Amino acid sequence: MNCNPWFVLPAVFVISLLVAGPARAELVETNPPPDAAAVSTNAPATAAALTNAEPGTLDALFNRDLPDAIGRSKINFQWRPRYEYADTETAKPSQAFTMRTVFGLTTAELYGFQGMIEGLNLATLGNRDSYFAGDNAASAGDKTLVLDPPTTEINQAWISYAYTNWATSGKGGRQTINLDNQRFIGSVDWRQNPQTFDAIRLGNTSVEKLDLLYTWIGRVNRVGGNVPDLLPAAKDYQSSSHVLHANYDRTDYADLTGYIYLLDLENGVGNAASCATYGFSVVGQVPMTRDLKLDYRGEFAWQTDYANNPNSYSAPYLHLALGSKIQPVSFGAGYELLGSDNNAGFQTPLATLHAFNGWADVFLNTPGAGLQDLYVWGQVDLPWDLPLKVMLHKFDAASDGLQNYGNEIDVSLSKKLGKHWTALVKYAFYDAKNALSPGGFNSNVQKFWVQVDFKL
Repeated sequence: MNCNPWFVLPAVFVISLLVAGPARAELVETNPPPDAAAVSTNAPATAAALTNAEPGTLDALFNRDLPDAIGRSKINFQWRPRYEYADTETAKPSQAFTMRTVFGLTTAELYGFQGMIEGLNLATLGNRDSYFAGDNAASAGDKTLVLDPPTTEINQAWISYAYTNWATSGKGGRQTINLDNQRFIGSVDWRQNPQTFDAIRLGNTSVEKLDLLYTWIGRVNRVGGNVPDLLPAAKDYQSSSHVLHANYDRTDYADLTGYIYLLDLENGVGNAASCATYGFSVVGQVPMTRDLKLDYRGEFAWQTDYANNPNSYSAPYLHLALGSKIQPVSFGAGYELLGSDNNAGFQTPLATLHAFNGWADVFLNTPGAGLQDLYVWGQVDLPWDLPLKVMLHKFDAASDGLQNYGNEIDVSLSKKLGKHWTALVKYAFYDAKNALSPGGFNSNVQKFWVQVDFKL
């Protein structure tokens, strides 16, 4: 169980909402009216009194507002079994049968307050040693890493407050955070145990079309979970980090975002992930014809070492992408640069990394020489609502464009089964036969997934 004392407050808040209604019902049963006539005569008056109770009084809170908030609270449930096959040339194949189960409750808003508590269980189905999960090195350390160790933990537990007069909101506790396309801050929901943050967030929308956000992050609960004997590099981050984010969405043609990420991070391998990033992006959609629109993204950032990072470097980031759709086909291309300086590459330690630089996850850590990713993608909506997506990547170093890291092909096929079910088949192959650089990039990687996802 992964739980800190400061999460008791939201748990108490949620539990109090749950018990308030039954307690009142019990009081009515143990104090019945003297006779049936009294019930018939007084019931309408009592109901009217409760409906018209003066706002801010105890009568309004316990007899009207709190029961109403309980009735509007939302239960969330997810069940996600998955088979993952992972194979590299430097280790034996892993076959991971895992199952994610999530259960939680989010209260309705009451006087501006809202709370949530959510638990997660990640279980292994079948032979625990059929894959290397990062914590069972003694029995399966010679297999390819699939970072989904079994765990049970409090996944989210937070309280929020919104003050509408100032268009200001705050949120504190364990929570998911997804900013923009999750290139810098994300929940890594692809892994069975998503990444969450022990954080305090403050937001303001008092200026039309402008969203301002400040977040202090005290701990990063990473996808490996707080389990014994986990690889040091996969352990949770102790943090004292600051996130400043501003988004100005004035028109459909241009959504402007600026950000400053000051990440002070430390885990089992030290402070090398600490970094300061300053950047901006422009995202939008430009009509070309009545039926054709061009989607684009332009992003630039600059990063330096920060806090107690032992490395000294200063490196750029660039991402350019174009895409469009002609029913039933969508397609696009992009170029992403993660620069390098002093043999240290541009880092994104809190990102949803699986969504970038290939699904084989070869480049979860940026090489010391940096990374260039030139990619194209296409998707066709097959009959029976079966979207088939294919992505092609060409990887090179950033500090030496002649240094080839290899190529990758990614393929996925999904199917919505009604409102709550989704089935997915996915494949990734990283081909390193032309790679000139050592350091893990000259080994072929092959991964395959079959997954079913049920959500309420």
